[in-house]
Parts: sequence; C-alpha cells; structure tokens
Amino acid sequence: MSEEHSEEHGAHGDRHYVKIWAILLVLLIVSIIGPELEIRVVTLITAFGIAVVKAYMVAKHFMHINVEQRFIPYMMATVLIFMLLFFAGVAPDVMKDEGTQWEKPAWKAEAASAAVDQGDDHGDGHH
Repeated sequence: MSEEHSEEHGAHGDRHYVKIWAILLVLLIVSIIGPELEIRVVTLITAFGIAVVKAYMVAKHFMHINVEQRFIPYMMATVLIFMLLFFAGVAPDVMKDEGTQWEKPAWKAEAASAAVDQGDDHGDGHH
C-alpha cells in the first residue's frame, strides 16, 4: 500500500466509509420502493437517477477517482461518452422486432402472447 493511499484512508477514517455505505443503502431502498408506486416518472427517476448518483459516490469515495491524476476522470468521461454514443447508434436497430432481411421471432411471439393475455383480462376481448 502506498503512503499516499494510506494517508488518504487515514484522513477519512472508517466512519466516513460507513456513512457513505449507509447513504448508498438508503438510496438502494428508495430505488426498490420507487417502482412499487407504479408511477412511470418516479420509476424512471428512482431507477436511473439514483443509479447515476450511486455510481458517482462509489467512484468518488471507494475508487478515489477525485484524488487520481487529472487525466483519469477525463478518460472515464470519454469512455462513458463513447458508450452512450454506441448505444445511441445501435438502439434504433436493436430495439425493433424486424428489419430488412431479419426478424426476432421470440420478441414477436412474446408480444403476441402479451396481447392475448391483455385480451383475457378485459373479458370481452376488445381493447
């Protein structure tokens, strides 16, 4: 263990890490309870918003990104941007059921099954 890392750990102490862990635990509970309200906006905020906050806290406090050399956070941001660009580039094709000379039969079967199940819930089969 380097002297720099041990000094940094000593400056925070165990209480700091327990406090961060407790905050992460509370955020976990909120992210589990949020979707139970069955409100789309609340579900999205608790699922993605809290996930981003928790990832930031882990990177900052446990991975010590904030005390690394200056280029490390820039490198992480660059990787994140490229990952988002990759997703944005492939999502229009991946999220479809079919395309030119290809289809996803399992997705179609699942969608048809879900439509039949919804029809059974209404009793008369009409939507």
